[in-house]
Amino acid sequence: MYPQSSSPTADHADPFTAAGTPRRYVYSDNDSDNVDPYGRRDTYASDSSNNGLNDTERYYDNNGNYDPYAQPDTDSDVDIYGQRYPPASSESLGPSRMGMSDSTATAWAEYAGPPGAREAYPAWSAERQIPLSKEEIEDIFLDLTQKFGFQRDSMRNMFDFLMQLLDSRASRMSPNQALLTLHADYIGGEHANYRKWYFAAQLDLDDAVGHVQNPGLQRLNRRAGRSSNEKSLATAMERWRQAMNNMSQYDRLRQIALYLLCWGEAAQVRFVPECLCFIFKCADDYYRSPECQNRVDPVPEGLYLRSVIKPLYRFIRDQGYEVVDGRFVRRERDHADIIGYDDVNQLFWYPEGIARIILTDKTRLVDLPPPHRFMKFDRIDWNRAFFKTYYEKRSFGHLLVNFNRIWVIHISLYWFYTAYNSPKIYQISLSSNQVYNSPALAWSVTALGGAVATIIMIAATLAEFSYIPTTWNNTSHLSRRLLFLFITLALTCGPTFYIAIAENSSNGTTSSLALILGIVQFFISVVATLLFATMPSGRMFGDRVAGKSRKYLASQTFTASYPGLHAQARLASIALWALVFGCKATESYFFLTLSFRDPIAVMVGMKIQGCSDRYFGESLCTNQAAFTLTIMYVMDLVLFFLDTFLWYIIWNTVFSIARSFMLGLSIWTPWKDIYTRLPKRIYAKLLATRDMEVKYKPKVLVSQIWNAIIISMYREHLLSIEHVQKLLYHQVDSGHDGKRSLRAPPFFISQSDKGFKGEFFPAGSEAERRISFFAQSLTTAVPEPLPVDAMPTFTVLTPHYSEKILLSLREIIREEDQNTRVTLLEYLKQLHPIEWDNFVKDTKILAEESAMFNGSTPFGTDEKGPSKMDDLPFYCIGFKSAAPEFTLRTRIWASLRAQTLYRTVSGMMNYAKAIKLLYRVENPEVVQLFGGNTDKLERELERMARRKFKFVVSMQRYSKFNKEEHENAEFLLRAYPDLQIAYLDEEPPRKEGGDPRLFSALIDGHSEFIPETGRRRPNFRIELPGNPILGDGKSDNQNHAIVFYRGEYLQLIDANQDNYLEECLKIRNILGEFEEYSVSTQSPYAQYGHKEFKKSPVAIVGAREYIFSENIGILGDLAAGKEQTFGTLSARAWAWIGGKLHYGHPDFLNALYMNTRGGVSKAQKGLHLNEDIYAGMNAFGRGGRIKHTEYYQCGKGRDLGFGTILNFQTKIGTGMGEQMLSREYYYMGTQLPVDRFLTFYYGHPGFHINNMLVILAVQCFIVTMVFLGTLNSSILVCQYSASGTVLPGFDGCYNLTPVFDWIHRCIISIFLVFMIAFLPLFIQELVERGTGRAIIRLGKQFMSLSPIFEVFSTQIYTHSILSNLTFGGARYIATGRGFATTRISFSILFSRFAGPSIYLGMRTLISLLYVTMALWTPYLIYFWFSILALCVAPFLFNPHQFAFADFVIDYREFLRWMSRGNSRSHNNSWIGYCRLSRTMITGYKKKKLGLPSEKLSGDVPRAGWRAVVFSEVIFPIVMAVLFVIAYIFVKSFPDSTGKLPPNPLIRIAIIALGPIVWNAAVLLVMFIISIFLGPMMDPTFPRFGSVMASTAHVLGFIGMLGFFEFLWFLEAWNASHAVLGIIAVIAIQRAVHKILIAVFLSREFKHDETNRAWWTGRWYGRGLGSHVMSQPAREFVVKIIELSLWSSDLLIGHFLLFMLTPPILFPYADRLHAMLLFWLRPSKQIRAPLYTQKQKKQRRWIIIKYGTVYVIVIVIFTALIALPAAFRNRIHLNCSLCNNL
Repeated sequence: MYPQSSSPTADHADPFTAAGTPRRYVYSDNDSDNVDPYGRRDTYASDSSNNGLNDTERYYDNNGNYDPYAQPDTDSDVDIYGQRYPPASSESLGPSRMGMSDSTATAWAEYAGPPGAREAYPAWSAERQIPLSKEEIEDIFLDLTQKFGFQRDSMRNMFDFLMQLLDSRASRMSPNQALLTLHADYIGGEHANYRKWYFAAQLDLDDAVGHVQNPGLQRLNRRAGRSSNEKSLATAMERWRQAMNNMSQYDRLRQIALYLLCWGEAAQVRFVPECLCFIFKCADDYYRSPECQNRVDPVPEGLYLRSVIKPLYRFIRDQGYEVVDGRFVRRERDHADIIGYDDVNQLFWYPEGIARIILTDKTRLVDLPPPHRFMKFDRIDWNRAFFKTYYEKRSFGHLLVNFNRIWVIHISLYWFYTAYNSPKIYQISLSSNQVYNSPALAWSVTALGGAVATIIMIAATLAEFSYIPTTWNNTSHLSRRLLFLFITLALTCGPTFYIAIAENSSNGTTSSLALILGIVQFFISVVATLLFATMPSGRMFGDRVAGKSRKYLASQTFTASYPGLHAQARLASIALWALVFGCKATESYFFLTLSFRDPIAVMVGMKIQGCSDRYFGESLCTNQAAFTLTIMYVMDLVLFFLDTFLWYIIWNTVFSIARSFMLGLSIWTPWKDIYTRLPKRIYAKLLATRDMEVKYKPKVLVSQIWNAIIISMYREHLLSIEHVQKLLYHQVDSGHDGKRSLRAPPFFISQSDKGFKGEFFPAGSEAERRISFFAQSLTTAVPEPLPVDAMPTFTVLTPHYSEKILLSLREIIREEDQNTRVTLLEYLKQLHPIEWDNFVKDTKILAEESAMFNGSTPFGTDEKGPSKMDDLPFYCIGFKSAAPEFTLRTRIWASLRAQTLYRTVSGMMNYAKAIKLLYRVENPEVVQLFGGNTDKLERELERMARRKFKFVVSMQRYSKFNKEEHENAEFLLRAYPDLQIAYLDEEPPRKEGGDPRLFSALIDGHSEFIPETGRRRPNFRIELPGNPILGDGKSDNQNHAIVFYRGEYLQLIDANQDNYLEECLKIRNILGEFEEYSVSTQSPYAQYGHKEFKKSPVAIVGAREYIFSENIGILGDLAAGKEQTFGTLSARAWAWIGGKLHYGHPDFLNALYMNTRGGVSKAQKGLHLNEDIYAGMNAFGRGGRIKHTEYYQCGKGRDLGFGTILNFQTKIGTGMGEQMLSREYYYMGTQLPVDRFLTFYYGHPGFHINNMLVILAVQCFIVTMVFLGTLNSSILVCQYSASGTVLPGFDGCYNLTPVFDWIHRCIISIFLVFMIAFLPLFIQELVERGTGRAIIRLGKQFMSLSPIFEVFSTQIYTHSILSNLTFGGARYIATGRGFATTRISFSILFSRFAGPSIYLGMRTLISLLYVTMALWTPYLIYFWFSILALCVAPFLFNPHQFAFADFVIDYREFLRWMSRGNSRSHNNSWIGYCRLSRTMITGYKKKKLGLPSEKLSGDVPRAGWRAVVFSEVIFPIVMAVLFVIAYIFVKSFPDSTGKLPPNPLIRIAIIALGPIVWNAAVLLVMFIISIFLGPMMDPTFPRFGSVMASTAHVLGFIGMLGFFEFLWFLEAWNASHAVLGIIAVIAIQRAVHKILIAVFLSREFKHDETNRAWWTGRWYGRGLGSHVMSQPAREFVVKIIELSLWSSDLLIGHFLLFMLTPPILFPYADRLHAMLLFWLRPSKQIRAPLYTQKQKKQRRWIIIKYGTVYVIVIVIFTALIALPAAFRNRIHLNCSLCNNL
């Protein structure tokens, strides 16, 4: 970068060189003239920046009467300027500036107290030989701000940021080294992103000496061979190192400052790190040019924001939003059409990309000399520069491209196994009626596995073509790969053709040539398969990962610099996968393939005799066995996939447990050791004992720590006074000389005696869990801590949107609604009885004390002392007088046990307490220094805590809070004054029609109030280029607040977490995991010193999460168990073998590393739904290590209602669907070496793909069984005697026995796959809590029907991924957060889960019914359970589902829900639900009409037709065809009289299409009536629409029932045939509906006016405009579908209710059910709700009325099915037409 000279000072005289003239006097001459160098605060106008930047009037308006540098007092920067100028008159710069009084909280005057008493940055003080003084650094910032036009507040913020960073580093190394390493991390070192980018984008060629003019792209023609290329890269890097080494510290600091100033205002551009690097490079080149150095006038403030950032921001914003009527509206574009952050970023990776940047006058930016580029930024036309670099199309092709190795491994291996075991298929029949098994053919057919692998690779490569734009750098290696693949295909499948022909004509002798060919072909295939299975496709034929060509350098640097593993870990990784696939290959061969050998053998040649059909003759029915066999092959393949996951879970668990023993983390470490050695361990591991002068005994120090922990638990009401006494260290007289000694608590001593354990804390309580985890965690090896004043500074960052801050009194003691049955306080009291007791005792003491102060006692004057009655209010609601201080305590108690922000803040503020405690304990001299002055001591401790720890909450809505939220936020700031809140501040636009201006602002508890508004005055207020919330919100929220973090590390915390004092004491050990404590004293740029900085940096340190809601019943326990296995068990193993990507939320981030690489999360809307995972993948691909720690944990809350858990799973599922599309998965899948790829795959997408395969297996299995059932019921199946001979009377029978054995094996496989899900949790419990606990927990889960929940959640995951990959749009109908005790009504549950699982469950149930009739085996019972789970699970886990009264009231609600919404729109109705599920496919019209009913419909892009065609057209048609074939087969045998049945195809067509035609006829009549009568009737009779609608619906329903009854009759009451017919009919109707919706429907209106128009006949005045003619026709098609769907939903709803009825008839069903759900004894259970007399009467009437209706309905249904069956012998109808149907 600077080859010419060591620093720019050599070029021209620069004020810096003269040491005597401090820079700050350079612009003091501005005082004289009245020109304001910065212009008014609001000159960076929001108007478009294209009207030239040099029209001076706009900057220097007539506001030149003051100058910000002359009146520094208004700017709170007193310390800086105070020494220079006497404060002048206090004329203010307007309300946004700060007054002096505020200086306590501002950056410059960081700590109050006498001026100069304490330095703000103690480690960066003059006595420590600092390279530059604080004042000189200020001057650098001021100078840069004037040269580039950065904002004043941003400059102050970044100055403080850099000073804190230097202070943090210099506290553990010399200041010189601190600055050097910082520069190496940001700009020039081995791991600096800027340096990596500089070489990846080949800018060393651009800046090469001698090329003053940029050579442009001439270098592309100058390819002087490979070797010289590599050499030039190495020499360039060496030149770079020397240039860096020769820089002065002044220049280093200036570069860091410039980088930070660019970063600090970059807003959304922070998400595109390489773009930021480019901006910085241009700025740096410009700064070093003479024209910048000679410039005297400062540029106006805000220039950088307006000319550099805003155009980029606008480009990014306009990709996703458009302006409609002055409002920003989301564009309807899917990811493939949006140029997102990653595409913008990748433009800057390649020189060819940078060359695309064109100015408005058509010249390229690269054609300008480097120093001139920066000033042209406002002229760049960004729209022409950017393009898509990867298409995130919605399609299943991504699964093929990213995970091609998975498919190759499984499908090829399956082919090898199965082909070898199906010799019957390719045996040769000779003319003499003998068969001949040719060995050559066997080799060759088996070898086709290699061809299969090659075909998969070819398909993957073709799919890859469609995701990558065909530009200069991508497609050459793809086409080369394709060529090679075709050659391989010829080699692996060509010989088979020759061998087959040769063998067929050879008459039963094998020629040696054919045999040799076959064997060679086999070995080629094996080699090819192994190659494709292990080699990443990115490295195949043209290496993108490790190739030496500079062409691929960028993608290597940014996507494939995976950090290496230690040899031991790499071995473990390879061993794990060798074991998994070894076990899998063996087990699959013997269990799956060999058991499949006999079924193949018997079914291959089986032809069914004696059947024929009117249309197809014998062609269909003779081959029924072949159809069945084909489906069985598919089934076996799916099971083959599932096996791998099974073995993976087993071995991963084993490895994880082994790892935990290696770390020493297990219950099997004897308990007495854990506790008796705890004091020693606290001393050795938590205290920085190495640097302490030992004045005190270790016991004294440990006692202070331990007592603090116990007392903190007492304060949190976890322990009562009695327990505390037993746990504390006490001072006792030792007898002689009056000395006092410390007595250790009996707790540490008595552990050897098991009987003692229960006394110290309540058994099974939170306190016990916390203390035992603390003791256990200290058994592991932890990094050594540094002394407190040398520890690095870190920040906790929490995004907050609208989560509860503090519960209000009303929320605690009032029921939410009628369905809740319990107040929050009651519920919490039941969950935490011990803590409530302690709280009440505490409160009573307080009340008595306050009474003593205030005179009269609240307990009256009764001498006998307060009676028990008086205490009642305390035990009920925790307070007696409604004085705010008492009610507030109850509110806080409840808030600390619910998911509130207050809980998070108070938990995280324990860091400050921990730092103070450690500082006090480790530095007794500090305590002596202040003697008895506790105030001063406290201030000194606070100063240290504030210097080392910051807490920023990013409340984006803070300025829009309502009164209550505002009071709560204020309460937080008062309770924790050091808490900082970053928020968005909005100002109206400066001129009409402009955009409003937004600011990032920061306040804390020290900020003063502005008298006019009553709000606090912000410490910093930085203008943003526009509204920062462009994505899903969370990542944008983090991004706007990230500039306010301080120090070296970040801990990202969600607003539902908690932390504990004893965990916070480990903070120094955790930060030690980043391996930056003992930095080499060498310079990172020195000739040999730089070798000591080679190790890849640690980017993320993960931590455990403890789900603090795990004891709240079955669902809470399941959610907690999932998290426990995922977050702890799996993460432990993954981190070890280098596969941990996901950072969950208590994780610590290396802030500098993450922020120079695109921030802590990604932010493109929709695509980055699980924003944090992407940060992990990003860090991983760019070379950062990700670790996991076992000894630290945070608390975390999870949602506990059934609906909320499933919403969470839906979010994870849809998020995974989006990840499949993302480029990160593409890079990982195609570039990782095979063992790490497998770890990545099975840890992340594999889990979900496995879920999809499980559900697919169930469906395949049912179809297989239906086909086998048709065979079993229609033909004679052999039965054998014990000796194995066919029983007499079974001549001409068909041998299906092997097939039935195979079926049993399949069922066992599927069963195992479901059950394995429970293994990890069981073993985890076993290791952490002992055998008894593990068995009890698992037992409780099984008793509470958790397997049913597992099956159901598997389906939810599957559905959410599939629908996301097909339609996109992460949408679901939310069922709200909150309590697990709320009962949700039937109709809501039905509408929420019908699409995801109930429909599938019902279809499968009917098939299962047929299977049970045609092919009974006891193994099917398991299937009945699984399939019923899909239908009934939502209702089973609904609290109080089986309460009789509520059940009947539910039925009423269900009927009303089905029928409302036709005369006026209703937000909760069947019609609304139906439209919502339809619009996934049709999409919405664009028109904005602003009707109230529009809000009900989300904003979604329409799905692409390719995606829809497969899932919505082809798949349903295939299913329909399969079932119709099965039905035709059953009907192609003559009946007992020998007469063939009439044509089954016509019959099925009539039954299936009949209802649709009937609906059309009904609707046509209705339409005519409503058109003529509607306009007259509707205004007078408002119910006219409803009457029309209900008539039509009833008729439609009757039609549907009639046709089914007709089928029942046509089948002559043969149940199994009728059921099969129904299955076929349902499949056909489903296919017809799907096709109608997908093919014939245009886009939907957002409102439901057309629906009401149809029924009322009033089409005018509905705002339909020109559509008024076309809409009725469309609505006609819609209504036909709707009638069928409505009838089937009504039926399904009733069937579900029937299934749920039996439990209601048992007397105590509700009690028992509640016990299973909440794990509370009946005595502890929640009372039934109390109703008023009026309500009771109303409910009784409803129950009587609807109960009767319900019973009648049940009777009718049974009659329709049972009566004909019972009387079938008596009913004979003569109907000639029927006999032909």
